[in-house]
Amino acid sequence: MTPATIASWILAPLLGVMIFLFIFRIVLTWYPQANLTQFPFNIVAIPTEPFLIPLRKLVPPLGGVDITPIIWVGIISLIREILLGQQGLLTMINHVP
Repeated sequence: MTPATIASWILAPLLGVMIFLFIFRIVLTWYPQANLTQFPFNIVAIPTEPFLIPLRKLVPPLGGVDITPIIWVGIISLIREILLGQQGLLTMINHVP
């Protein structure tokens, strides 16, 4: 078992869960009355908020809508494709003869 295989096994589910959390966070932005400090919303807010805070300083809301979760979905999807996609770096390393 190579380090690239282990990295793939760890990164694939981790990046998938992060994309899911950010998509759920996008849905939560449609409901501003949702209290993100209470269960079950804090399950989504706690892991995503550290990523969103610095990006909010760079990207202001557009028309009152926070678009930073959408940006993070794009960033994580790009990272996942670069590392784990069909032509991804870790995929190519794992299939070297």
